[in-house]
Amino acid sequence: MKRLLPYLTPYKKECVLGPLFKLLEASFELLVPLVMAAVIDTGIKNRDQAYVVQMCLVLVGLGVIGLACSITAQYFAAKASVGFAAKVRSALFGCIQKLGFAELDKEGAPTLITRMTSDINQVQNGMNLTLRLLLRSPFVVFGAMLMAFAIDWKAALIFAIAIPLLAVVVFGVMLWTMPRYKQVQAGLDKVLGKTRENLTGVRVVRAFGREEEETAAFEKENDALTRLQVFVGRVSGLMNPVTYVLINLATLVLVWAGALRVDEGAITQGQVVALLNYMGQILVELVKLANLIINITKALACASRVADVMDIQPTLEDTGKTIPSSAANPAGLSVDFQDVSLTYQGAGAESLSHITFSVSPGETVGIIGGTGSGKTSLVNLIPRFYDCTQGEVRIGGVPIAQWPLQSLRQQIGVVPQRAQLFTGTIRENLQWGSGPATDEELWQALEAAQAKDFVQQKPKKLDEPVAQGGRNFSGGQRQRLTIARALARKPRLLILDDSASALDFATDARLRSAIKNLPWGQTVFIVSQRASSIRHADKILVLDDGLPAGIGTHEELLKGCEVYREICQSQMEKGGQEA
Repeated sequence: MKRLLPYLTPYKKECVLGPLFKLLEASFELLVPLVMAAVIDTGIKNRDQAYVVQMCLVLVGLGVIGLACSITAQYFAAKASVGFAAKVRSALFGCIQKLGFAELDKEGAPTLITRMTSDINQVQNGMNLTLRLLLRSPFVVFGAMLMAFAIDWKAALIFAIAIPLLAVVVFGVMLWTMPRYKQVQAGLDKVLGKTRENLTGVRVVRAFGREEEETAAFEKENDALTRLQVFVGRVSGLMNPVTYVLINLATLVLVWAGALRVDEGAITQGQVVALLNYMGQILVELVKLANLIINITKALACASRVADVMDIQPTLEDTGKTIPSSAANPAGLSVDFQDVSLTYQGAGAESLSHITFSVSPGETVGIIGGTGSGKTSLVNLIPRFYDCTQGEVRIGGVPIAQWPLQSLRQQIGVVPQRAQLFTGTIRENLQWGSGPATDEELWQALEAAQAKDFVQQKPKKLDEPVAQGGRNFSGGQRQRLTIARALARKPRLLILDDSASALDFATDARLRSAIKNLPWGQTVFIVSQRASSIRHADKILVLDDGLPAGIGTHEELLKGCEVYREICQSQMEKGGQEA
């Protein structure tokens, strides 16, 4: 929790005024039993109706003032807790944005979503309750005990015995439940992960008729979470009944002792009633305190989980200080891989091994290989999504680590394997990387990406709505829009990571021709499973299980690279034409 407290600094005033007004309310509440004692011992005993009415008005006044203080305290507590949660959520989102791909792969989306939503909501609720009740409840408990000692110290000894016993119960349950609530939140991560996986792949699930199996798998995770929550809930649920038993036993002893003290003439009937009222106040406040501690325990467990994410140190550090002079050149960028190897965190073997090749500005490079050969891993090193574990990557003749990340990625347009569009409009999606590009520039990008025709057919054209993930477009349309998004920023280095897999051969050919004829002379990397998509590249890199199997032109590789020759032959029809 200490990691998150600095985000509460802007609300120092609210953090002081909220508990202060709660203490004022509690002070007025502690006066109520004394007024009731005065009503019994003076008004009722002497049959003084005017005095009774006067004291009743005093009780009403105490209630109104206490209500005003309570509402004011709630306002300040809510303002502080909601503002605190908003700042923590914003900071957590910022931390997640700074994480490299390696950390995102390790943590996983479900747990990050849980910590952004459920965990921070628990922290907000715990902060609200803390500001309102953490000082008030102990203040009322000890205040009531002191008031009881002021009335009659012998009878008040019952309070001194009951309160420590209650404290043992409350804090014992708290210490036991705190680690269990962390386990509950971890179980929630698993349930969320299963839910997210099924919602994302719902079409695949239904296509293979796996609804029953997936439902059974979800129920297994859900039942495990339910059993854990029930187990923790049962232990937490013991707190209230045990507290009531102890308080009621103390009340019985207090009535018996009070009756003896009245019989001795040491205290009055009104003072006995006051003592019982104070015991009742202690009961209510300890029940509140017990529930408060349960909620604070949950909040602390969730705060720890949030802090764990915020404490992650990205392995990818932005150490670049100045933009290399080569960045000022509008032409394409050169790329050099010098004995580059890559091993993912936790992997047992290298995904890329000893890759060495050079690409001149304006060249087109094709990358091909079998599934899992490391094609995507290689191009992910260029925008520095990952750092190589051996060797060096140079962009524009400058080691990639010397580039400021933002400047480096502004030079690059990336079209990932999975076409991802965002909720909004076509225009907003195209302007993601290009900023306030003009309509003319957007249409040029769409034309080069072979997307102009179907966008023009949309009723609102560039302002056509895009659903989450682009689900209101076909797979080929999504791919072409993501290519247009990359082209709209006029990148000096364009990476197409198997981004035309949903396009037919004719559209793919027109796309490659349009990209090659773009006026700004960009360097292009094309990752593809199709030999036809890269055969006209200036050079082709063939990967085989992370190792370079050959590099050269299409004709050179057909003669000298067996792996490339096998790929091409597998994609040829019997008549010798490409499939």
